[in-house]
Amino acid sequence: MNKLGRVLLTAVMIGTLVVTPVLAAPDIEGIRQQKEEAQNQVKSLQEELSGIISKIDTLEAELIETGEAYLKATDDLEEAELKEKEQYAKMKLRIKHMYEQGVGKDLESILEAKSFAEVLSKAEYIQNIHNSDRKMLGEYQETKKQIVKLKETIEKEMKKLEEQQKEYAAAKANLNNVIEAKKGEVANLEQELQAAIAQAEAERKAKEEAERKAREEAARKKAEQEREQAAASGGTSSSGGSSSNSGQKPSNSGSNGGSSSGNSGTNNQNAAAAIVNAAYSQLGVPYVWGGSRPGQGLDCSGLTQYCHRVAGISIPRYSGDQSAQGRSVSNPQPGDIFCQPGHVGIYIGGGKVIHAPEPGDVVKISNVWGNHWFVRYW
Repeated sequence: MNKLGRVLLTAVMIGTLVVTPVLAAPDIEGIRQQKEEAQNQVKSLQEELSGIISKIDTLEAELIETGEAYLKATDDLEEAELKEKEQYAKMKLRIKHMYEQGVGKDLESILEAKSFAEVLSKAEYIQNIHNSDRKMLGEYQETKKQIVKLKETIEKEMKKLEEQQKEYAAAKANLNNVIEAKKGEVANLEQELQAAIAQAEAERKAKEEAERKAREEAARKKAEQEREQAAASGGTSSSGGSSSNSGQKPSNSGSNGGSSSGNSGTNNQNAAAAIVNAAYSQLGVPYVWGGSRPGQGLDCSGLTQYCHRVAGISIPRYSGDQSAQGRSVSNPQPGDIFCQPGHVGIYIGGGKVIHAPEPGDVVKISNVWGNHWFVRYW
């Protein structure tokens, strides 16, 4: 083998040794597939969560309607008890009057009748008065029994619905935890994928650089060999000028600085202040399912609806509708509605919200928590 052949063989061997990778090639496709599988699981879990949230919204409507029916039954019972007391008091007065006048007064009235027809008429009249009193009292007592029974039935239905609501809330919390864990897994896989891509890119560049150096080395050796051969033969060496191409890649450093201009719009700060003040005025009011009576009993959406009504703003009754129909805001201000699936409250600033939490509790101030968003109606 001549000297030129040995030089070329040596250059090829050097190039081969240089480009041999030291690190194992990353399984980019495998990582990408794992990430896609995790993302599909997140999507499936979120669809399941959406189904539970839809059930929670439906259940909330049932609870509010049942709560309103219970409140009406309570009012009806109070009214029936009042009428019963009034009727009983009237009967006692009539009995007292009859006792004071003596039973003979009725008999005397009958005996003073001018005709037998008048006797029958007066006797029937007296009898009718007594029968009417007994009938009215009996009717009120029966009404009272029916209302008491209705209240008991509604209470049972409320307890059943509240149990379902607790089950849905627990399922929602569990799913949220699983989704957050899966999202973390997706984020880790994304980091792993980007690291693998960066490693593969670094290896590709290292290989290209090694191949370039090998080619340059081979070209140098070849040119040197040609010069040696020309000198040995005594001929004139025509050195073809080696043109070095030092191509420099243009650097495209474009910076896109997008700025979103805040739109203050026509926000009514007076309305916002009225909403917040109305919320403060209800602190300590008991939570009542279906409650929409300020100062007496409120549920979460009853509170937010009342506060907006004070500001002259009409909003839907149910929390699902309130959170869906308001204007979404990313920078909440006092007077906005704090929203979670199945729950709403009035944001008062400083990361705090006034809300009606649950049965057995009262309207109070809490720190914002969990997965939430904000909407605005003012």
